[in-house]
Amino acid sequence: MRKILLTGAMGQVGFELRRTLAPLGQVVALSSQQLNLLDVDAIRRTVRDIAPQLIVNAAAYTAVDKAETELDLAMTVNGVAPGVLAEEAQRLGAGLIHYSTDYVFDGTKPDAYLETDTPNPTSAYGASKLAGEQAIQAVGTSHLIFRTSWVYGARGRNFLLTILRLARERDNLRVVADQIGAPTWSRMIAEATALAIAQWCPVASHQSPLHELSGIYHLTNGGETNWHGFAQSILREYRAVCTAQSPEKWPPLLATPMEVAAISTEQYPLPAKRPANSVLNNSKLRRVFRLQLPEWQEVLPLVLEEVVTLAV
Repeated sequence: MRKILLTGAMGQVGFELRRTLAPLGQVVALSSQQLNLLDVDAIRRTVRDIAPQLIVNAAAYTAVDKAETELDLAMTVNGVAPGVLAEEAQRLGAGLIHYSTDYVFDGTKPDAYLETDTPNPTSAYGASKLAGEQAIQAVGTSHLIFRTSWVYGARGRNFLLTILRLARERDNLRVVADQIGAPTWSRMIAEATALAIAQWCPVASHQSPLHELSGIYHLTNGGETNWHGFAQSILREYRAVCTAQSPEKWPPLLATPMEVAAISTEQYPLPAKRPANSVLNNSKLRRVFRLQLPEWQEVLPLVLEEVVTLAV
């Protein structure tokens, strides 16, 4: 079987990848504690010891605001380590999958961003992720870089779980309404990745990935909304899921809609500047791999069903 090295295996996307990659080969899943991406020598040693045919790098420094004061740390994990993984992949004749972000753009474009649009990050986090993309491309190994946005799921730290927590703690919420994007379920990213790999890598383990398909692809759920609209949808669908599944087990929490006030970015200042427009155009992914993720509204109830199930 093909041997697949998965980094960041306990993160939002990594957790899902451990399951979706299993039918494609023998998955060696390493958490950030098991493989320290700050240690270049450890990265090289680990990859050479495992000798995978495919590396899937789901590890990243994701503390967007802390990156403003921890640029060296963010740049090492997000910018330097992917290049080292690319060098080791090339040495082994292996393919590399890597994940990037909408934060490589400044958010000033009036419509959805294409892969060919010029990046212009406005935050340290965005700059570090762009550096990772460029490091992989400079090596020239066979690679797929998936840019995604507004990632959330039933586990980890994300906007959906934060909104549900705050709804229990507060009587009202204030949420930014002038930033738009496509909320993207971590499981959809993992499933699309597995489907793309099945097309990109030949079945026989001795064959190399299809180099001509290498490049950057945008990968998000369809549609768009703003953070305020996303928060309202989360609370509305959460009430519906709780009521439908087992209403007798749930307290009157969120029995009536709570007030969610729409505010501007200026009213909620943060250290790192966010793109006003994070919408990514997925037409290249659809054209090359015939993959199209469903609209974000369609999958939100599925995520919340899992949230409720985990809470029981």
